[in-house]
Amino acid sequence: MSIFSRTDTRTAAANTAVNPDLAALTGDYTIDPAHSTIGFTARHAMVTNVKGSFQDFTGTLHLDGTDPSRSTASLDVVMDSIETGNADRDGHLKSADFFKTDEFPAMTFRSTKAEALGSDEYRITGDLTILGTTRTLAIDLEFNGAAKDPFGNERVGFEGKAEILRSEWGLTWNAALETGGVLVSDKIKLNFDISAIRNA
Repeated sequence: MSIFSRTDTRTAAANTAVNPDLAALTGDYTIDPAHSTIGFTARHAMVTNVKGSFQDFTGTLHLDGTDPSRSTASLDVVMDSIETGNADRDGHLKSADFFKTDEFPAMTFRSTKAEALGSDEYRITGDLTILGTTRTLAIDLEFNGAAKDPFGNERVGFEGKAEILRSEWGLTWNAALETGGVLVSDKIKLNFDISAIRNA
């Protein structure tokens, strides 16, 4: 079951029927951080990937089961909560070389556009702010379904992915390698595993 329409976007205009199951999902949701992940992957020393995530974040969704363009998303991430499995590396990422968490404690995303791509695939576009710089980010999403958990919470789930060039947000620190190349890739892969609970 899709949260919006399974109809291909090229024929969506021809389909005026509304699936009542999808319409029933329309509403406001709060992201559940205990069952969600906001992660990233960076290339290190040109030979391997280093993965990390943020442990402290809040977010909201407004889903429209009949018109995906009216859906919205908002996310606030505490940058000091970054974890990569190495305390020294985490400290470096929090420092003035990278995120300057003392000066810029939060990363934010505010959606400006939502669209259905067909089947269970969607795209949400918005303003991503890091280090006080705001640029456009498009996140491709797959809807994983909706369910009521044992505690009576109505949940929806999404998986998302995006890529950014960190230099576009002022994250330019690097170190040259003797063999050529640099220590940290400019391209960063972002991944989102989101579970959200419908507001009472």
